[in-house]
Amino acid sequence: MTKRTMTEEETNENPEKHQKKEEGTEKKTPPLETTESLKGVEEKALESDFFAGKDLSGIAVSLEALLKAGVHFGHTSSRRHPKMAPFTYTTRNGLGIIDLKKTAEKLEEAAAFLASVKKSGKRILCVGTKKQTHDLVRSFAKRLELPFVVDRWLGGTFTNFSVMKTRTKYLRETSEKLERGEFKKYTKFERMKITEELEKLERRMGGIKNMTELPGAVLIADVKESAIVIREARRAGIPLVGIVDTNADPSAIDYPIPGNDDAISSLRFLLSVLAKAIESAPHSAAPVSSSDTAVSK
Repeated sequence: MTKRTMTEEETNENPEKHQKKEEGTEKKTPPLETTESLKGVEEKALESDFFAGKDLSGIAVSLEALLKAGVHFGHTSSRRHPKMAPFTYTTRNGLGIIDLKKTAEKLEEAAAFLASVKKSGKRILCVGTKKQTHDLVRSFAKRLELPFVVDRWLGGTFTNFSVMKTRTKYLRETSEKLERGEFKKYTKFERMKITEELEKLERRMGGIKNMTELPGAVLIADVKESAIVIREARRAGIPLVGIVDTNADPSAIDYPIPGNDDAISSLRFLLSVLAKAIESAPHSAAPVSSSDTAVSK
């Protein structure tokens, strides 16, 4: 028995039936909402690790680039710190406008200093305690293999460094033992408690667990929110580099960079300039290796 083919007349008589058969054989495409949601996930992942694989060769300091990134926008004049007056160009609609010529000058000075710190073999500790800076500072530090702290600063990190170093050493060694399976002889409950303790330490000081000595400099992405960091660094004699908005005190920073520390575009550009300077600086004769991980609240 041969399979009968549908004649042209039958097709014209039953167009809907024929159309349904053809539709059934077509390849299904994902709905638009699914495509858009996947694209959103990819964009979010890119934002959370901005410096991973980013090409920094085209980054250059210019007034046009600073203006495009929105570095010039400060806070309202009522919130302006008096010591930021020399870095303020004017006030427009009640908003402080930062002098980009001075920003460019200070940015290049800070970049040159950080490059010299890397060349000397010292580490640079990156700090971002304000929410907007968390992902950027983490991504910045991971690319350059630098220690970092985001979200919460542990009091005594510098002023009580000997104790802090003991805790980070314990974190490193215990993590290595866990990986080697040395805790298999313990009970399930004991292993669970050890794992919980390590996870807690990792969240609190994972970004500095390989920092075995005080850093040669501290880079702060949000000076206004980092009073404790600044106080400890000054007591320990560690030079400070920081992005200073119009509502912060620049006098406490050795290498202040006047700029908008709220806008992501501004932070990305300023940190990109510094990342390029650090990355292109030659290593010292005895560079210090690191495999720092994230630290979060």
